[in-house]
Amino acid sequence: MHSWLIEEKKMPRRRTSLKKSRADKKKHARNLKIKQQLKRTIKKFLSLLSSKNVEEAKKLLGKVFSQLDKAAKKQIIHHGAASRKKARLARRLSKTA
Repeated sequence: MHSWLIEEKKMPRRRTSLKKSRADKKKHARNLKIKQQLKRTIKKFLSLLSSKNVEEAKKLLGKVFSQLDKAAKKQIIHHGAASRKKARLARRLSKTA
């Protein structure tokens, strides 16, 4: 069996790497929270579109755009991915409107 398949969690030796791993855990938790909130908002927007509630969807689109831009600014998602999602969501709204 390959050694890279059996990945052991080794404790870092340096104090700085211990600090880095603590910071990474905090950052990972924060990033997950932001991504989950973004997914919830997008899902809510898509459900409004599927129920033909266009006015509410238009209001929510601004919030979705804001969350995507903030996530891209904090480098949680790539800026190209954010603009691609924004374009696709806006196109779906214009098709249903």
